[in-house]
Amino acid sequence: MVNVAIVGCNGKMGYFVAEAVKNNPETQTLFGVDAYGENKHDFTVYPSFDGVKEKPDVIIDFSNPAALDGMLDFAVKNGVPCVICTTGYSPEQVTRIRKAAESVAVFYSGNMSLGINLLIELSKQAAKVLGNEFDIEIVEKHHNLKVDAPSGTALMIADGISGTLENEPQYVYDRHSYRRKRSKNEIGIHSVRGGTIVGEHEVIFAGHDEVVTITHQAQSKEVFAVGAVNAAVYLSSQGAGMYNMGNLLSSIL
Repeated sequence: MVNVAIVGCNGKMGYFVAEAVKNNPETQTLFGVDAYGENKHDFTVYPSFDGVKEKPDVIIDFSNPAALDGMLDFAVKNGVPCVICTTGYSPEQVTRIRKAAESVAVFYSGNMSLGINLLIELSKQAAKVLGNEFDIEIVEKHHNLKVDAPSGTALMIADGISGTLENEPQYVYDRHSYRRKRSKNEIGIHSVRGGTIVGEHEVIFAGHDEVVTITHQAQSKEVFAVGAVNAAVYLSSQGAGMYNMGNLLSSIL
């Protein structure tokens, strides 16, 4: 049984993670850490790592960048692996995460969905076959409250594809200011914001008289919690280093 600590357990994603841990026969929640919100869980919730006496097998973090220092200090001191799902870190914080990975296993990914990471791997394979002859476009759709564009996941997809191409492509965000035909050496990235769309990503490979598309739709945020728990089970048996969904998928496939 993998004993999990959930950072940010009182937030919306924290509740999804707690439920996903409960539904996974290989995991159980040892405790939570959250300085905000009302505790409605059936496990102990600490306001910070300062008062924690238990040692979990792995930490899942779905909180905010402000919680990073305390979590990493605890993890490195006690030799506890971390699944970091929080986004919005500064370059200095990312450097600290990589430094911590020299001592403990750290799973760090911009998207915890197994499906979206499979989409990235399939897109990379498609780009190897089609990339030189097909134009590549990425369309991402999210709810009307999302403030950043393009999504971090769209950039993950573009970066994955870019790494397989012979020449590094130019990313083109929207085309309203361009009065020229599309060049071959580019990846178009387009954003849609509306309603309550959880997250949709489509990769389009457009060639001469044929089009190949690879699409992923997240129907709820629960998929990200399930992915994080799967990552926690995987990470609990790994040595120090940086890991991502590519490593998890490789262990499954």
